[in-house]
Amino acid sequence: MGTPLRFSKKSEVMDATILGIKFFKGSTKQALFKSLEGGLLVAPSGPGMANDLIRCDEYARALTSADVVLLDSGFISLWSKIFFKEKLTRNSGLKFLQYFLSAKKLDLSNSLWIMPDSYQSERNRKWLSEAYGIEVSRDRLYIAPQYPKKGKIGDPNLLKLFLDLKPEHVLIQLGGGVQERLGLYLRERANFKTSIFCTGAAIAFLSGLQNTIPRWADRIYMGWLLRCFYEPRLFIPRYFKALRLIFLLSKYGKEAPMNYDNQTCG
Repeated sequence: MGTPLRFSKKSEVMDATILGIKFFKGSTKQALFKSLEGGLLVAPSGPGMANDLIRCDEYARALTSADVVLLDSGFISLWSKIFFKEKLTRNSGLKFLQYFLSAKKLDLSNSLWIMPDSYQSERNRKWLSEAYGIEVSRDRLYIAPQYPKKGKIGDPNLLKLFLDLKPEHVLIQLGGGVQERLGLYLRERANFKTSIFCTGAAIAFLSGLQNTIPRWADRIYMGWLLRCFYEPRLFIPRYFKALRLIFLLSKYGKEAPMNYDNQTCG
């Protein structure tokens, strides 16, 4: 059964600024309503912000100019509660994507899906059909090339498809640090109303391409621990680097951190 999507009068939801980023404070439902007005939605991970926020101007610009920024990081949520005395709703990319896909009245026929490779594209396409009855035609799937790890992203082939299809929704299923910059690239060139969602690897966890993260683990901020258990060589170094968030939060708090301007991402 899908989630009934009942639209009501718009309600103003304030943002909470941390590290110069305006995180959305409302519920998952409110985030969906806001994102459907058009623009760019991102769900930056803690490790992504720790590594790229002060190292990549374009990544920082994507986060600070996004229309909806979900608070995916449980660590930042906890830090805000303890040190800023402000309780923030954590809306992970995984939670948002599940809600988005289960919304009954949401028509996804005019959507564009951006996938990292052909194998994942077919696996995810099959899973969307089986799990949610969402049929994605191959002409609405785009296999992303290897984008640069630094600076601005440009993709004329994707841009042409994007402008030709004029999709109502664009779902970017790439890794953090890349997807945000790509979403910004598309939003700034759109000449029509569109909603661009950067939920990263969330669909891979749901479709089984990566080890499944139970809802209870995601809800209590323990998804990172299970990821480290499942794939220690990949995730332990990644989350170890995320400790830089402690330094950034303690030094800058709600202010935007100094950018080193070396344009290195990744």
